[in-house]
Amino acid sequence: MKMETTLQGLTASLQIARSARKIIGFVPTMGNLHEGHLNLVREARKLCDVVVVSIFVNPIQFGPNEDFDSYPRTLEQDSHLLAEVGCDILFAPSVEQMYGTQPRLTNIQVNKITQDLCGAQRPGHFDGVAVVVTKLFNMVQPNYAFFGQKDYQQLVVIQQLVRDLNMPIDVIGVTIARAEDGLALSSRNGYLTAEQREIAPKIYQSLIKAKQQLQQKQPLAMVLKDIGFELTQAGFEIDYVEARTTLLQSIEQFDQDIVLFVAAKLGKTRLIDNLPVKFTG
Repeated sequence: MKMETTLQGLTASLQIARSARKIIGFVPTMGNLHEGHLNLVREARKLCDVVVVSIFVNPIQFGPNEDFDSYPRTLEQDSHLLAEVGCDILFAPSVEQMYGTQPRLTNIQVNKITQDLCGAQRPGHFDGVAVVVTKLFNMVQPNYAFFGQKDYQQLVVIQQLVRDLNMPIDVIGVTIARAEDGLALSSRNGYLTAEQREIAPKIYQSLIKAKQQLQQKQPLAMVLKDIGFELTQAGFEIDYVEARTTLLQSIEQFDQDIVLFVAAKLGKTRLIDNLPVKFTG
């Protein structure tokens, strides 16, 4: 596995693959890798001749009170993990390499679907995501890009971005990786205390219960209310509990395929999860 830290080095490493019309797969990450990230690389390995993974903690997607400075940087450990699962090129640029030294005057916004859910709780977050992903797509020029479905809203935003800007990239969503007790794997799980880690799987448990209730024809509004009540009782501070269509449109009743969303805090740690629910009539 090669590691590149500059655009020039990345371009040189990919030149032979591009000349030979190799299929290039790309997995963008912020590092501190866990099994969920590694699953993305494994999926890329199945479809692609060359797999590129980026590690870049993107400052412009963090809000003023969020954890950019304390976000774990574990590049050496991450590089060993990536080599083991078949990554060909690790791209680990600096902030200066990504954004230069001059003021950034260009922004990218995906409207409507970024305004609710995590977008409402984290103003400007998805603008920062859209900018950095567009830059990375331009640098890597992959055929396929792989994103985890845990960040479902982000996945839909990137798919919309690619469609709207006619980028020749297939964006692939990969199933959420979970711990044995159901907790969605996340770099932020490391912030949880031992006691909080015992409580955290209740988010997934509540989603599973809600899915069963919906399949038993219980009203959507009541099911969402039950999720919020159960999690509050367990010690969570709720950001939102919502149901949306698979394209993130608002919905009032369960009459089509939907996705259930939860974002909640345990102490200072913000956890998100989601669960698709198919409508069977």
